[in-house]
Amino acid sequence: MNIDRMVFVVAGTVVLLSVLLSVLFSPWWLLLTTFVGINMLQAAFTGFCPAAIFFAKLGVRSGCAFEADSGRKKAHS
Repeated sequence: MNIDRMVFVVAGTVVLLSVLLSVLFSPWWLLLTTFVGINMLQAAFTGFCPAAIFFAKLGVRSGCAFEADSGRKKAHS
């Protein structure tokens, strides 16, 4: 699994957990969903994603969205 997919897994898990917690306990948990959405939007425009940096430090292989030179097309084998 690459960094891109790991970021999607974490974001999706946090959103679903937040929705579940908001239904079971308090609607204030939807603020966590809002935070994840805002973070995903800013990452799309800036390329800065704290989760991607964390996964890169763990040694997860890079995907095409969070590569250092994501502007260049590379041939995939």
